[in-house]
Amino acid sequence: MKISREFLPRMESRTRGLRPIVPLSYRRFAGAIADVWRVHGGRGGGGFYIAPDPRVVIFLDESPPPMALRTSETATEHRGVQGLYIPAGVPLWSRMETAREMMHLDFHLEAGALQQRLAHSGVHADLTRPRMIGPGADLVALGRIAAAEVCTPRRGEMMLDGLLRAALAEFFDTVPQREPMAQGGLSPYQFGQIERHLRANLHRRVGVAELAEVAGLSGSWFAHCFRRDRNETPQRWQARIRLEAAREMIETSTLPMAEIAHATGFADQAHLSRQFRAMYGIPPSVWRRRGIQPA
Repeated sequence: MKISREFLPRMESRTRGLRPIVPLSYRRFAGAIADVWRVHGGRGGGGFYIAPDPRVVIFLDESPPPMALRTSETATEHRGVQGLYIPAGVPLWSRMETAREMMHLDFHLEAGALQQRLAHSGVHADLTRPRMIGPGADLVALGRIAAAEVCTPRRGEMMLDGLLRAALAEFFDTVPQREPMAQGGLSPYQFGQIERHLRANLHRRVGVAELAEVAGLSGSWFAHCFRRDRNETPQRWQARIRLEAAREMIETSTLPMAEIAHATGFADQAHLSRQFRAMYGIPPSVWRRRGIQPA
């Protein structure tokens, strides 16, 4: 899985009563961006945040900020949080209960980059579930070293990447597992992402590894989750989507079958015809002549 060095975070945020004290510091490295914030939070201040990429937040003061955090409109609020992992597409609300200055380090991760780092250690984790951890001297120490390296770079990328991996060990079970974890699965956001990606690329072959990267999962774990959640393999699902798209074009256009085959990712007209007959019982040319509409 290739990790981009041009990754940019795409977080949407709406804040109130939070005032930066010093300018933001940030540093980009393989498939990630680390940024350091020092802000003053007024009582009742806070914000709403959501991003299509996973992220890790570490509060760098000795004690957690007086802040209530929740990940849905109706979820229980969490307090005393020193660090948190927020999956792709999961919203976060924060609310300051008393005024205080605070400093935090954020790691924004490219889809797939987090899973790849964990996979290199043999770790299979449910990346769709938020994780919040309480006070911990080790996490704060790691975060402070990483923040110092972001604000005043002195070493190469390896050190910052190593600190990120060490911080991830505080959030995830880093004991290698022979089999994927039983819980977890594809979130609606992840499934929507892979379906949009496939439909935007119907004209070419899209492998399972590519779909897994869009979902931010390893290929094997993605296939496992997909089969369990959708009751079909990713390959069978993809073939069905392509046939449905071809059928719609047959019904609503006068394009030659060869062009429809090309537009929907089939090798040629004969390939489309074979697959179409297997799915619908008749060749696509007969379907078009009869003006058949799906039941």
